[in-house]
Amino acid sequence: MRRRPSKVERGNGSLRSHGWASRIPLASLIQTLAVAEYLNFRHAANALGVAQSSVSARVKALEEDLGILLFERHARGVRLTGAGRHFVERIAVAVDQLGHAVKTAGMAAAGESGRLRIGIHALTPGSFIAELIAQYREGHPGIQVEITEGTARDAIMQLRGDQLDVVFVAGKPELPDCHTRPIWTEPLVAVLPERHRLAGQPAITWADLIGDTFLVRYGGTGPQVHDHIVLRLAGRWPVPSILRFDVERGTLLSMVEQGFGITIVGAASALLPTTGIVFLPFADEAEPVAFTAVWSPFNRSAALQNLLDLAGKMNRDSDSPNRLRGGTRTAR
Repeated sequence: MRRRPSKVERGNGSLRSHGWASRIPLASLIQTLAVAEYLNFRHAANALGVAQSSVSARVKALEEDLGILLFERHARGVRLTGAGRHFVERIAVAVDQLGHAVKTAGMAAAGESGRLRIGIHALTPGSFIAELIAQYREGHPGIQVEITEGTARDAIMQLRGDQLDVVFVAGKPELPDCHTRPIWTEPLVAVLPERHRLAGQPAITWADLIGDTFLVRYGGTGPQVHDHIVLRLAGRWPVPSILRFDVERGTLLSMVEQGFGITIVGAASALLPTTGIVFLPFADEAEPVAFTAVWSPFNRSAALQNLLDLAGKMNRDSDSPNRLRGGTRTAR
């Protein structure tokens, strides 16, 4: 029984029957287009910076390969035949598309076009991450930047599922299947209502907060904040009361102002417009909180590398205003 041709084979039949089409030199097409534009072999050759004999030979060879007369020659130049006009119109579109493909492929390879998907915990105006993204977008306008906000756990899961290109998380996670690089640090501060007993202090210790109720978000850095509170107050009495809420960061700060409890945040949160609360540094936090970039070792995107390079440049910029506001670069 004779096998029926597959859909792919049927679709490619015209390509097989015209295999010569794939062997036509691009130079022949470009020179043919030039002749069609100038309607003169000598003028076309001068415009292309090649010998007139080369243009004549290529166009003649193309006509022979096609079995079609593209130009009618006469003493003062040439004229397109009907078939030649039909051919040139379509080849012009194809060459333009090829040129566009080459240009955009080169831009993509250089990280100047495409998209970059970034996972973050928050985007506070004036913070390091906000400045990084703003400078990146200004320097690479051809890149479409997409931002997703969520917890570190969710962001890393999306990264592993190739839904994100890079995520920025609090701490220094150990992820053997991912590349990581500390990017910046922020001091940890306590957020208290203005009427709190400690609100007038220049700094506090963890022992000062024993007996307070802590408020923590489910989203953002909430899970890491929860674990940090438990770690710092382990073995203390009374056991810390930690309440978790499914709210945005601004809402949580408003709850602190209303007396629901207190919370802890990175210093960048102090850049937010707030009333009725104070941000106090910890005297017994030896190191600021590190924020780390995480990406797949299989992601060779030039757009991603440009972002990481910019982060390193910002780190080396000792005069950056974000350093004065408490955000310290650590990436190299």
